[in-house]
Amino acid sequence: MTSATPLTLGFAPAMKVGIVVPYSWSFWGGVPDHAHHQALALRRLGVETRTIMGNDPPGQFTRVLHPRSGRHGYPPPDVIPIGRSVIVPANGALPNIILSPRSFLRIKRVLERERFDLLHLHEPMTPVPCVATLALAEAPCVTTHHAAGNLGWMYGATVMWGFLMDRVVKRIAVSERARDSAARHLPGEYEIIPNGVLIPDEADAGDRENRVVFIGRHDPRKGMEVVLRAWSHVHARTGARLRVVGADPLRVRLALAKHRLSGNGIDTLGPIDDEALTRELLSAKALAAPSLGGESFGMVLTRAFACAVPAVASDIDGYRDVMTPRTGISVPPGDVDALSRGLVELLEDEPRRAELGREARRLVQENYAWDNLARRLLDVYEQAMGTRRAPAVTAR
Repeated sequence: MTSATPLTLGFAPAMKVGIVVPYSWSFWGGVPDHAHHQALALRRLGVETRTIMGNDPPGQFTRVLHPRSGRHGYPPPDVIPIGRSVIVPANGALPNIILSPRSFLRIKRVLERERFDLLHLHEPMTPVPCVATLALAEAPCVTTHHAAGNLGWMYGATVMWGFLMDRVVKRIAVSERARDSAARHLPGEYEIIPNGVLIPDEADAGDRENRVVFIGRHDPRKGMEVVLRAWSHVHARTGARLRVVGADPLRVRLALAKHRLSGNGIDTLGPIDDEALTRELLSAKALAAPSLGGESFGMVLTRAFACAVPAVASDIDGYRDVMTPRTGISVPPGDVDALSRGLVELLEDEPRRAELGREARRLVQENYAWDNLARRLLDVYEQAMGTRRAPAVTAR
């Protein structure tokens, strides 16, 4: 049953927030997923939201620009699309960023029409949506910084439009590592508010299918090839099946061919929606998270933990903020044999596996529930709305 909010009861919302995302709605990713659940949680508190981001409608042109699977269909009504995206390699990943000059004018029209009380920008130095919003906004601006590591692209960004950060009144980072990475280029005070997670009402850690889930795109840093190489041994020892979620099925087949792997015991699902992912996790025994690095926060870990699924995960920065010995097994990044041993160890000890799953779910319920984090965001918004900001850049 959906709980009542000021919006559903017909009252005027207390605040109207524009959430700005520099990526495309059409392609699965950590930041778009974060923004989606942020909007849902804020609306449950009575905040009206609109999400401004890119969109690549299905069709031949999109297939040419983006030779990988994406979300089919069109964004929901609360998402305002402002242009197509292009793939730009950054931080070991292949994000879909909106670089069309036309998006600047579209954002200008959106801001004039929607008259937001506050704007919340994710990865604010990423063009074009966030930079344009910072330049044109009349409302207070709050930012969230997600990326971690050696952010080489930030050197040019700060030179060209770093001055626009003077218009930001509150800064958020999703982890200490993300804060430190941002602060190297954009010194200032940051509040740590982690990524939230969708938590099912019920999740029984026992009575699971003999499955392991990998969640991630085929970007090199996600470590997909590591788990594919490990799987023949895991499958032979345990009979478990690997469910590959998020990666383009063609890229999975190419990776199998590259390493001369048969693919026995591997099911490739491609990108799936939240409901389907929840069903997958609620039926799985474990998560394989072999990322090689560059993670600011373990979003795939908390997503699995919420469904009482323990993990065998790389021992890397970002994941260490989430993983504990009571939620899974940590292994050296890139170590195929260690990943294989960890998965076999977990799958062959059902009482331990179930107990780790129950502890993992308790961890996210206490620390990463979106409703709790949304209340923290609302406090930040209220503080921001009482703070003076730099004037907007005049656009003619």
